Amino acid sequence: MMKGDEEEKPSNEEEEELIEMEDEAEIYDGVRAQFPLSFGKQTKSETPLELIHNSTRRTPAPAPAPKPKESPSSSKTQKNDNPFRSLSSSSNAWLQSVRRPNRRSTNGGDAESIENRSAVLGPPRPSARHSDDDASIGPTPPPPMGQEVDEDEDAPIGPPPPPLMGQEVDEDEDAMIGPPPPPPAGEDEDDDEPVIGPPRPPTSAAGSESEDEEMDDEDETNQYRIPLSNEIVLKGHTKVVAALAVDNSGSRVLSGSYDYTVRMYDFQGMNARLQSFRQLEPFEGHQVRSLSWSPTSDRFLCVTGSAQAKIYDRDGLTLGEFVKGDMYIRDLKNTKGHISGLTCGEWHPKTKETILTSSEDGSLRIWDVNDLKSQKQVIKPKLSRPGRVPVTTCAWDREGKCIVGGIGDGSIQIWSIKPGWGSRPDIYIAHGHSDDITGFKFSSDGRTLLSRSFDGSLKVWDVRQVKEPVRVFDDLPNNYAQTNIAFSPDEQLFLTGTSVERDSTTGGLLCFYDRVKLELVSRVGISPTSSVVRCAWHPRLNQIFGTAGDKHDGGTHILYDPTISERGALACVTRAPRKKSIDDFQIEPVIHNPHALPLFRDQPSRKRQREKILKDPLKSHKPELPITGPGHGGRVGSTKGSLLTQYLLKQGGLIKETWMEEDPREAILKFADVAQNDPKYIAPAYAQTQPEPVFQESDSEEEK
Repeated sequence: MMKGDEEEKPSNEEEEELIEMEDEAEIYDGVRAQFPLSFGKQTKSETPLELIHNSTRRTPAPAPAPKPKESPSSSKTQKNDNPFRSLSSSSNAWLQSVRRPNRRSTNGGDAESIENRSAVLGPPRPSARHSDDDASIGPTPPPPMGQEVDEDEDAPIGPPPPPLMGQEVDEDEDAMIGPPPPPPAGEDEDDDEPVIGPPRPPTSAAGSESEDEEMDDEDETNQYRIPLSNEIVLKGHTKVVAALAVDNSGSRVLSGSYDYTVRMYDFQGMNARLQSFRQLEPFEGHQVRSLSWSPTSDRFLCVTGSAQAKIYDRDGLTLGEFVKGDMYIRDLKNTKGHISGLTCGEWHPKTKETILTSSEDGSLRIWDVNDLKSQKQVIKPKLSRPGRVPVTTCAWDREGKCIVGGIGDGSIQIWSIKPGWGSRPDIYIAHGHSDDITGFKFSSDGRTLLSRSFDGSLKVWDVRQVKEPVRVFDDLPNNYAQTNIAFSPDEQLFLTGTSVERDSTTGGLLCFYDRVKLELVSRVGISPTSSVVRCAWHPRLNQIFGTAGDKHDGGTHILYDPTISERGALACVTRAPRKKSIDDFQIEPVIHNPHALPLFRDQPSRKRQREKILKDPLKSHKPELPITGPGHGGRVGSTKGSLLTQYLLKQGGLIKETWMEEDPREAILKFADVAQNDPKYIAPAYAQTQPEPVFQESDSEEEK
């Protein structure tokens, strides 16, 4: 019998349940014995999720937190308060199990209501009447004097007052779900001060204006629900990452770098090591400048510094490349492709067969994926002076009905795609920026255009009135031609990255701006030494991507929050690397290479090496030996004459070269008597003054 039978005898129903459980366990053990031990085992993280997310928590706080006076019992629990209000469906179970005392995340509740609240960006500000963590964090302050607590009364709007000391809280109670409603107009907040939990610092007669301002700033920043609490980095590149693309589902990430490579990351198959599953090199020696997924996310476009863009499938296999034009043709409309390096490229947001590219040759081209041999349309921008001016960047609007291009002379030109449209722009902004433009972004309604430039500015344009920009944001250093702008999922915010200057102490930043108020909301430090180039805010994941790097290192930083983010980084961070099982043992083959043995190794001793070098005339710098014996042209003659006629005469005996067989001294002395009796050249000039030569007489007896 079981141990529980000693205390209390189970009923008949309980005995039947125990018997069924034992039978199922026996069946499972019998089936499990037919498979290896590692079959069907899933690698789970031994570290709790709480510790995992704490390890990826960003060191600098995203917003200044208030400093309330806390009791000793709650000081430890309030150390890592999360300033965001709602939960994500993927993090709800984890938070309920860990029961972390987050200020706005410890509410119980069904996943449906929580998921509906997480879909809305920017919930109402918290009132001074109640705080969410009163539902699970105790002890809490008692209600005001004279206020009765009716536990049976339904509270359809907002949470009820906090429970009394020692009172248990039912997490499944519907009244405890959701953030509190805003306070009624004209109500004095000081009267409800004792209800707040954790308690705010008591206000003195003079008041604490500084702490109130910090609280207001925090609420104003947190109302956008920017996921900034945690951060991971996808590494692997050796130089700055200048291209980024995340597919529509948010499962795969592409990063391109100045080290000529493209890395592919898969959140579903990646573990906590954050390694890429594939690395590509589209063109050797050309920087990767732009990456773009197709609308169906089955293919992606890769734009490099070469004149030809490539198309890959979802797994990184090459599907084709566009043709290169003829550089000797003057008119760009008559060439079949670009003739200079590409600067940017984007896939059509709605049509999966259309691609837009821009190039340094001064043209924009629209391509059909089904026909890579020739483009569909060639767009030549309007120029203030004749010549070829490069097109630095290009972009589609959200519906694919407009094209915008940034020209090297600083102008912004917009074309509307309609029947019979040509190269003449519909909107022409002559002096959009004082330097090259690096990025564009249209709003969803197509009325607002954001532009980023090398001149360190970000400009907001109203397409309906383009004489002057709506707002100009300065002090945004930019050193890379791929720096872009991105919108938040609900387009309340837009963000961009900054580059590191020589005397800068802040490093690369992500700057967030309010689209309605047109003011700076927050600045987030990404890297103290690296510049932030590309950025993106994925709507499904609710995670922010930012690429950074310098001349020696590069990576993709992902900012997320376990309470409001979905999948993506949450899926791979909590997945521990797979453990090796006994079934994974594999015998490594031993290969005996005979030439690897010391006896056959081609590594001679120093003596033999020196002898070998001495035999080599080039390495030893040995001078050429003098010629010995007869020869022609300074070399020993072996051809017996260079001309065919000369060779035949010699072979026939008509030409006899006796001097090759004579002694040179005897051949010269043969003409000594003639030179003395009949001088012709030098001797007559010195006949009267030249003394008589006296030769030494030999003393040897043999010569006498």
